Amino acid sequence: MLARFINATAFALAVLVLAGCSQFVGDNRHNVPLPKALVDRMAQIGSSPAQPMMIRVFKESSELEVWKRTGSGQYALLKIYPICKWSGALGPKVKEGDYQSPEGFYDVTPAMMNPKSSYYLSFNVGFPNKFDQAWGRTGSYLMIHGDCLSVGCYAMTDDGIKEIYAMVRESFKGGNGTVPLQLLPFRMTEANLARHAASPHAGFWRNLKEGTDLFDAGRVPPRVDVCERRYVFNRTNPGDAPLPYDGACPVISYSTMAVL
Repeated sequence: MLARFINATAFALAVLVLAGCSQFVGDNRHNVPLPKALVDRMAQIGSSPAQPMMIRVFKESSELEVWKRTGSGQYALLKIYPICKWSGALGPKVKEGDYQSPEGFYDVTPAMMNPKSSYYLSFNVGFPNKFDQAWGRTGSYLMIHGDCLSVGCYAMTDDGIKEIYAMVRESFKGGNGTVPLQLLPFRMTEANLARHAASPHAGFWRNLKEGTDLFDAGRVPPRVDVCERRYVFNRTNPGDAPLPYDGACPVISYSTMAVL
């Protein structure tokens, strides 16, 4: 009887220990604090966890960049993460089941965060967006996530997504409603566009470059809209109703900097 009592007690203690570990690294992984080194790096560039952020993804080099807004109002590069795996080839996602990782300009919102992901942690990229809808593109559950497995997503290492997810979470806690997301085929240089000039996606990529050039020039994410089934950037009348994605683009003037 005593032996059974000892065994039962040992089992109960083991369950409590395992439950405690699970609560931190499993069920509570979406609340793991940012590493001190990363917070210190933010301070070095004049930013903080609560400040707005932007994410840039480059397929060809398998890199994900995190940019943070600084005290100057402009954004500075915080950190580059290796993308563990992405799907398909260079070019946009067109239809459900084509195994393509999407390209374009997207916005992550708090509702798109997935703390209970089967891929460690994840957040939705927002595909299909207004541009994708204009072209009749289909697909669902396109994510940036962990576990290094991809079927149309951008898969990071678990250590990478742990930091990226936490930075997005803290930006939302700071009162920011969106995290702009630029999903790009490669670094949008003239040399790279010339190298891929024969691609059927060359015109689409040239349109993407309009937006990335604005960011590179001003270090502020451009405002993005869609008309005539193409991206347009930094309208000076942001209070107007959104443009019809398949309608004619009105005669508008563009600014070189987005409104902060």
